[in-house]
This record gives sequence, structure tokens and C-alpha cells, in this order.
Amino acid sequence: MEATDELEAIERRAAAVLAELPDYIWRGELPPVPVDEIADSHFALRVCEKTPAEMRTAPGCPPLGDGETISGLLIASRGEIWVNAEEAGQWPGRRRFTIGHELGHHVLHRTGQQTLFCRRATVDPEPAPGERPAPRTGDRPTASEPQVRASATGPPPRPPTDRRSP
Repeated sequence: MEATDELEAIERRAAAVLAELPDYIWRGELPPVPVDEIADSHFALRVCEKTPAEMRTAPGCPPLGDGETISGLLIASRGEIWVNAEEAGQWPGRRRFTIGHELGHHVLHRTGQQTLFCRRATVDPEPAPGERPAPRTGDRPTASEPQVRASATGPPPRPPTDRRSP
């Protein structure tokens, strides 16, 4: 599959997930998409903020070099998404991105792995016997592509203000 086809397939899956959300989580209207509520109420995943040192203790965590950190990870066997609390505290948008990223792993790769580490260009799943995908819920109209893109990236950045006097 070509990269463009793969990206389109991922975008279709993201739109399908948003479309199947019950109204009490998100009505499919304006962004931001409530990633915390989607993780918790739709996929039964608990979001946990962890220190960088705690992130290194994740089950199956590969050795990290000096200065290397993990921003977030999915521990499917525990039903948890771990978010680097230090990074999340510096910029709340980073926290949302990390949760959304890990939800993407859950949706796209939840065929039995325990923990998934995404490092550079590789994805290294660790299999877990007996795991099943989360159940699907009712159907709803699919969110439009602009809604999906806006919810994934957040609002566009504001241009700098010119503070010079006329």
C-alpha cells in the first residue's frame, strides 16, 4: 500500500471512530475533540500522567539513552495510556496530541499487543495473549474531513500581532 493510500485509510478510520461516538461524549460539532473522554468512556482506557522516570519503568520499555524520553505510550494489557507529565505540563496541547496519538495506536494496532513503542520510524508491538478489541457502538453520520483534520491539529495558530505604533 502506498503512503498516500495508507494515510487515507487512517483518516477514514479516524472519521469512523468519531462517527461512532455516542452524543454524550461528542456530538460531532466543533473541535476540540474530547480525547480524554474518548479514551475513558469509549475505549475504557485510563489516562495516567507519569514522570519521565516512571515512563522508563513501563512494561517492556526499551532502554533509553541519556536525554531520551518517552512522550506517551499505550499499555493495552492494563487499559492505560501513559502521558509524560513534564511535557504535558509545559504545553497542554502536547498532552492532547499524545493522548490522540496513543488512541490512534489503540484503534489501528489493537490486535493483541500488550505495549506499543513508537520510536523513530519503527513500531515494536509486544503480543499479549487473549486481548480483544474494544466493542463498537452505534452508527452516526461521519464527521466531515475538515472537522477530523481540525480536531486532530487543533485551531490554526494565530499570526503574530504587530505592536508597532503607526
